[in-house]
Amino acid sequence: MTVLVIGGSGYLGAELVRRAAAAGHDTAATFATRPGTAPAAAWHHLDVRDPAQLTALLGEVAPAAVINASSGQADWAVTAEGAVRVAQAAVRQGCRLVHVSSDAVFSGARVRYDESCPPDPVTPYGAAKAAAETGVRLVAPDAVVARTSLIMGDGRSAHERLVHELTTGRRGGALFTDEVRCPVHVADLAGALLELALSGERGVWHLAGADALSRYEAGVLMARRDGFDPGLLPSGRRADSPLPGALDVRLDSGAARSRLRSPLRGAREFLAGGTGAEDVAGAPDGS
Repeated sequence: MTVLVIGGSGYLGAELVRRAAAAGHDTAATFATRPGTAPAAAWHHLDVRDPAQLTALLGEVAPAAVINASSGQADWAVTAEGAVRVAQAAVRQGCRLVHVSSDAVFSGARVRYDESCPPDPVTPYGAAKAAAETGVRLVAPDAVVARTSLIMGDGRSAHERLVHELTTGRRGGALFTDEVRCPVHVADLAGALLELALSGERGVWHLAGADALSRYEAGVLMARRDGFDPGLLPSGRRADSPLPGALDVRLDSGAARSRLRSPLRGAREFLAGGTGAEDVAGAPDGS
């Protein structure tokens, strides 16, 4: 079968491309500025704001499943409207759709969130992701909307690079002690997304790690694992800063853990070991 990864040159997208190809699927992927490096994928330039490009691409690739892992951050035309255009194109082509969303759709007012909780975003990015969810579910009711949290785990994520730069003094700033999330390993998340893409599941799913950690606590674990001195990590409180955003948002992924074969490990487990994004209980290959 053919899997199309929208946003395949991004951090999560690259892992999705790698795992889909390794499982034996014909794999296509899109990029906005430059193609990824995975030689096993067919790379296509795509502007998700252009419905004609989307229609032409899905007609050419004819995927059985589309995973939209793209992100335009707070750019409404990309993150909100683009996601709906991807969903519309997938429905016209008659293929499965998995849309990747974020815990940014929540304010943190209730701390723990399961799949039944309605979005209540407090940032422009969160509002765009919440609008995308609504639009995707409206035009593609059989799609999966998968919310996730901080993606890390193999040493190459933006969060891990930040920790390395803070401990070596190459960058200023601080890690917040009062901003809590449920970090997920990029390999675990990609495996769960592929499993959902190849299944008959639908609706909202939470795919986050088992542990709730502050950004500072996660940074300490990263620094220790990667041979840096955690005592050099500067800390602060988001509540004392002018930066907007939710404080404590914990995605309850219990339903996914009970129903999926793909693991969703906690950060205390995966940040205690090596940096390799090993294949752990990989997604089914559809055979």
